[in-house]
Amino acid sequence: MKYSFIATTLILLGCIGCSKNDKGMVEPRSEADLAGLTVATTKGSYYHNKLSKRTDIQMYVTNSDADCLQAVRQGSADVFVGDEVMLTKEDQKRLGMKKAFIGEEAFDAAFALKKGNDTLRNSLNKFLAVTPVQEIIDHWINDGPAVEEPEYTIDPDAQPLRCVSAVNVAPICFVGEGGKWRGMDPDILSRFAHSLGRPIEMKFMDLGSAIIELDTGKADIFSACLFATEERKKAVDFSSPYYNCHPGYFIVDKDNKSRTGIGERLKNTLITDKRWKLITDGLLETVKITLLAILLGTILGAGVCACRRSRRGWLRSAAGIYSGLLAGIPNLVMLLIMFYVVFAGAGISASAVAIFTFALYFASSSGSIFDTSISSVPAGQTEAGLSLGFTPLRTFLGIVFPQAIKKGLPLYASECVSLLKSTSIVGYIAIHDLTRASDLIRSRTFDALLPLLIVTLLYFALAWLIRFVLNLFLKKI
Repeated sequence: MKYSFIATTLILLGCIGCSKNDKGMVEPRSEADLAGLTVATTKGSYYHNKLSKRTDIQMYVTNSDADCLQAVRQGSADVFVGDEVMLTKEDQKRLGMKKAFIGEEAFDAAFALKKGNDTLRNSLNKFLAVTPVQEIIDHWINDGPAVEEPEYTIDPDAQPLRCVSAVNVAPICFVGEGGKWRGMDPDILSRFAHSLGRPIEMKFMDLGSAIIELDTGKADIFSACLFATEERKKAVDFSSPYYNCHPGYFIVDKDNKSRTGIGERLKNTLITDKRWKLITDGLLETVKITLLAILLGTILGAGVCACRRSRRGWLRSAAGIYSGLLAGIPNLVMLLIMFYVVFAGAGISASAVAIFTFALYFASSSGSIFDTSISSVPAGQTEAGLSLGFTPLRTFLGIVFPQAIKKGLPLYASECVSLLKSTSIVGYIAIHDLTRASDLIRSRTFDALLPLLIVTLLYFALAWLIRFVLNLFLKKI
């Protein structure tokens, strides 16, 4: 484990020097000039669907805009295509990027709602018709004057307007100081929620998970400066357009020789907008899910072990089927099934679903460890205890169990660490864990190294702490 951590750290540190695209390409001025270039874009976006049909360019597809920009800066791609307002002038200067050109197409951006939710869609359309939306957008894009929000009466007990965004980029939609969502989309949607007397709740998810969130009714509105294309209208309903947007093509600015120092990068990662709180909140969520899943999984694992050692054949068969079933289903797939299918309408929090799901997996592995450890204790130990007049329970607790713990605890510790690392997927159901905190920060700073390095160190520290505590326990027995 120590050597894998060192190797990972060296790989991440090696990214420090990869900040510029040194290819001597001719700067593109139109989409025709993209021929022969590698174009980075996000998976499932309009740009991905459109440009992937061209045979004269190579696509570089990632899950986030931050990863696309990092690919261009490192030289893995030549051009990044996104919404024309994707990068502010300050971000372009800081990152050494520039807008090569703006695409000729123009698209109506709108908010997406679940099919058939006509009541909410009609309310939103009426709101957009009477609200100074263009002035709000001008404030965020062109530094126009702020538009004062009317005084609304908000019922704190009312169900929040649940909004999900696949974008965490200024000025569209981004996490600001104190974890508060800001930008032109949150500004419009928060006013709409308040006009209904409801508070607003916003979450950040990747595009695919956001669509599932909307389709299953866990979200009311999907916001990401979405283009209301005919193909998308088959899957979701759109509000009235609120913005007309062009594609923007971004490249490395070879004339920008400035480099952001490590001190400034640390400030952007941790200090600006109090982003350290994203890390601490994510850390607490990761620890909570891990510890509760281990506790519940250990209890369930004892039950699985009892079934595996039962004299009743049907219990042994049930335990075998249970372990075999979980062994064949990826953790992420099971997590999505539990959240979007099994507990879809139960009103259970995402954290509770994650804890229960990981506990099921941990019960399977820990049950097998318990069974193997008990079986490794010679049968003569049990016979000796019974011959001395001990009850079967006292024999097990006083003789077999202590020996089984010493044999099985190292494997049990490894499973605990494995569970900790598995929790990094909970961001797919909009849980703000350590990995999701890293994603949020990277989406704002476009700096892949520092957020990932910080999260790597924290995961390593947690894994070391788990092993340290269990080893101390082993020495006590």
